[in-house]
Amino acid sequence: MTEYIATFYSHYGAVCFKKNCEKLGIGTKIMPVPRNLSSSCGTCVRFWMEQELSEVSLELNEELEQIVQVDGDSYLELYRSEG
Repeated sequence: MTEYIATFYSHYGAVCFKKNCEKLGIGTKIMPVPRNLSSSCGTCVRFWMEQELSEVSLELNEELEQIVQVDGDSYLELYRSEG
């Protein structure tokens, strides 16, 4: 199972993303952003999936800042907003 963290520009964006993941059967947890990841709002969604991120139709809302894959104590950036 692969672990990811999504960061957001607002708490509302995190809540919407979490609800979308739950509709798709993806395990989630809202939590504070780890110190070594930047975030505008300080709230992130940690989520776990067996399939590849590219295989899932997540709704990427305008509040999404970035998605990283958790790799031990480090992170691999998979998506970053251009805004």
